[in-house]
Amino acid sequence: MNIVKRGADERGKADHGWLKTAHSFSFANYYDENFMGFGPLRVINDDYIAGGAGFPTHPHDNMEIVTYVLDGALEHKDSLGNGSVIQAGDVQRMTAGTGIRHSEFNPSKTQTCHLLQIWILPDKNGYQPSYEQKQFSREDKLGKLRLIASNDGRDGSVTINQKASVYASIFNDGDTHSMKVVQGHGIWIQMAKGGMMVNDVELVEGDGLAIWDEGEITIKGKGESEFILFDLG
Repeated sequence: MNIVKRGADERGKADHGWLKTAHSFSFANYYDENFMGFGPLRVINDDYIAGGAGFPTHPHDNMEIVTYVLDGALEHKDSLGNGSVIQAGDVQRMTAGTGIRHSEFNPSKTQTCHLLQIWILPDKNGYQPSYEQKQFSREDKLGKLRLIASNDGRDGSVTINQKASVYASIFNDGDTHSMKVVQGHGIWIQMAKGGMMVNDVELVEGDGLAIWDEGEITIKGKGESEFILFDLG
């Protein structure tokens, strides 16, 4: 089994005043030939959006875009006519497909919005653009892996056009979970808050961990932690 840690401080970072962001993989003006993505996982941006600020209308195509709000809220509008406010705990999935335009703004004037913006390459180009949003409570994620996105929408997850399962979890100190890495699959763990141990590797907020080849991993919480786990294969 191979394990590679992507330290929080190793990520590409940008401060635009209204937006503070860290890129786990190459994105925009940040380029790292060793971190272009992980399997179909192409983007994990750790974004802090100031009150009243956001992204004006812009286009996307042929990408599965998953937004996971950690704190605050994000107001979304798109060319399909969707308009909603994504609250902490919400998961938004947007299939850009043949083309979609959208805007994202922090509706609060005072509270910063903290989110993970995730891009996953679809299994083929040319899907019809679509949108989906679901809420997952703290209790849904506490002490276990809660499926939030999958290729078949099982267990109430949002549906993505790629063979991937995405889990969100909140672990308290000492919470433990073990899982086998299926042959041919890759696992990426992204720490959103707090810290934990994965086998003998310590992770803190902002760290990522790539795992591939067969084996078993054991996750153990250190204090309270929140993380996203991607099972890709």
